[in-house]
Amino acid sequence: MALRSLDRMGCMRLLQQVMKAQGARASSATAINHNDPYIRIGKREVVGFGYNGGLNYADRGDFPMPAIRFKEIDNEIATLKEKEKGDWKKLTIEEKKALYRASFCQTFEEMHANTGEWKIYISSLFIACSLACWIFMSLRAYVLPPLPGTFTPEAQQAQLKNMIDLYVNPIEGVASKYDYEKGRWK
Repeated sequence: MALRSLDRMGCMRLLQQVMKAQGARASSATAINHNDPYIRIGKREVVGFGYNGGLNYADRGDFPMPAIRFKEIDNEIATLKEKEKGDWKKLTIEEKKALYRASFCQTFEEMHANTGEWKIYISSLFIACSLACWIFMSLRAYVLPPLPGTFTPEAQQAQLKNMIDLYVNPIEGVASKYDYEKGRWK
């Protein structure tokens, strides 16, 4: 019994070593460089330098010439490209549009069209403001203690009279604005 388990373990190790050796040979023969930009673009045609020199596609109004075409060339586009080399007056409007869409995803009008995304931001701002108001009102009603008595207008008038009687801050403060001889404000 023990011999069989050792034999199985030895076979498993041998099988793993063979697989590693074959994998090493296979990977060295057909190594794929994942940093190669041509792998990411597929069969799309490189037509220029592009934004920052990268082989990528982006619809940008400030840089309208991407480095690669939007679509890969298939049979339909290839026939249109052959027709394109001739007289453009023989091309129909749909063929011209198909050629444009093979190179670009959007027109300038589509790039700069309103998306309505601002509505989400404004509505979330209003929801946040209303939620803050509700939290403030509920805290004021249920959590915070009532205001002290000194906040009433009668108490504030009494405090002002007391400050005038005590001659508080006679240079620039309350007492400087009160005429003590006439008994009224200056």
